[in-house]
Amino acid sequence: MLITSITNLTSGLGGPSQTGEDDSSSDLRASLDEFFLITNGVVIFFMQCGFAFLEAGAVRSKNTTNILIKNVMDLFISGISYWLFGFAFAFGDGGTANKFIGLNYFASSGLAKSQYSMFFFQFTFAATASTIVSGAVAERCEFVAYFAYSVLITGFIYPVVTHWAWSSGGWLTVGDTYSTLNNTSVAYQDFAGSGVVHVLGGVAALVGALLLGPRIGRFHRSSKTVATIRGHSVPIAALGGFILFFGFLAFNGGSQLTISSSGDGEAVSQAVVNTVISGSGAAFMSLLLNRLHVFGNTWSLLVTINGALTGMVSICAGCNVLEPYAACVVGLIAAIVFRTYSVLLVRLGVDDPLDAVAVHFGGGSWGLIAVAFFDSSEGIFYAQDLKSAYKLGWQLIGLVAITAWTATLSGLVFGVLKCIGILRVPREEEEKGLDIPKHNEPAYPVEAYGHGHIERLLQILENNPMVVTQGFSNVAFEKEVVDKGPYESPETQQVILKGPPEKPLPPTDKQTLPPPDGVRLTVNHTRL
Repeated sequence: MLITSITNLTSGLGGPSQTGEDDSSSDLRASLDEFFLITNGVVIFFMQCGFAFLEAGAVRSKNTTNILIKNVMDLFISGISYWLFGFAFAFGDGGTANKFIGLNYFASSGLAKSQYSMFFFQFTFAATASTIVSGAVAERCEFVAYFAYSVLITGFIYPVVTHWAWSSGGWLTVGDTYSTLNNTSVAYQDFAGSGVVHVLGGVAALVGALLLGPRIGRFHRSSKTVATIRGHSVPIAALGGFILFFGFLAFNGGSQLTISSSGDGEAVSQAVVNTVISGSGAAFMSLLLNRLHVFGNTWSLLVTINGALTGMVSICAGCNVLEPYAACVVGLIAAIVFRTYSVLLVRLGVDDPLDAVAVHFGGGSWGLIAVAFFDSSEGIFYAQDLKSAYKLGWQLIGLVAITAWTATLSGLVFGVLKCIGILRVPREEEEKGLDIPKHNEPAYPVEAYGHGHIERLLQILENNPMVVTQGFSNVAFEKEVVDKGPYESPETQQVILKGPPEKPLPPTDKQTLPPPDGVRLTVNHTRL
């Protein structure tokens, strides 16, 4: 998405014709380009729905409303902060005045209406970068802290990196000229954001997860076990994955920015086809790795979805310059990178409920490196010359710079929030879930269910000592067990710590079984 953007796009959007075409033809081309940006931006906008469903399905039911409202607000926080500051820092000087940051167009001041489509398209990318973080800090991050980091990511951290890589004057875009190459320039290449969007979002997610710490019960140090805290709805998570697959086609294809010039259609088609192929290769390899006892032993749907997303993230940087077979190779390797990062983070004690770091940082990092090898005109596997080696060097420089910038500023943001005590929710709220204490809007209120619900609860719980408290004014679901351990599920805890439960004897005429010890059901504060 190299921005010759504001300059070239402006000339296409109502500027004087450079080819001798008449005004009506020039206006038509300008309108087509604007329509192209708006249409693709709308599809990318819809990716927020995909992130919302993927994250909602991957968290426990007691935190569903909380994660959904965060995804809703990602759009609108980004809308304000990117409008006020972000676009100005990213493209405000037209890409010519400063290699580090732009300084014009704050709150759209002085921004020509012909550039509004560019603003909208870039805003959807900023919202995506912010959304990546919410998955990694799910189920334990304070709502106020979420507001703070979202504003800073979309208003400053992400826009500055955007200026480096996608404005025509940014230092990564300009690169350097080398006498050993007959004064040829070599620069950083990132067509659709493997580094700018995904590495940045993945690094911020990693810093947030580290400073927040794991969810209660995720890691049990005394027994050296890791609890699997499952999300509450695989179908909802799968729906989110399908929406994201759809959105990535616009994310990568739309990064061409124009559709009216010669070769634009071919470039968009190449980007879309490579996105599908890379995602397909990554999905297949992820599924296979999880089945062949390399990283698991099952045909896992959720692993396959995350693997496919990693493949699509990896191909972002070079989807316009890779051959389809190279895109397949990139996807296959992306799956290995994803699974390796996922396992490594667990080994290091980092709790990432969505595997956001593995998908976005892992996939984005590999994508930046892959371009240097698989670029069909200048890649190491094709050119095998000094310039291709310099190209790899610039890809690594970009990766290190984006990582260092994001880690430093994210560390400051999350560190300050932690120091003043507003980063993580209190233990009691985390155990109860955030939907009711924070929002008083349970995603699945018990009173919405039909008759027989209470009898069914008693039936389910009859062999598991628990306390269920359910009131209509202040609803909460809690358990009381002697060992608080890492296992949220009472069934899992009983099997791990005490062995499988014995089946109760059926009642006889001479014997009536007493009610299970510790079971008490209270509805609307009335004991039953």
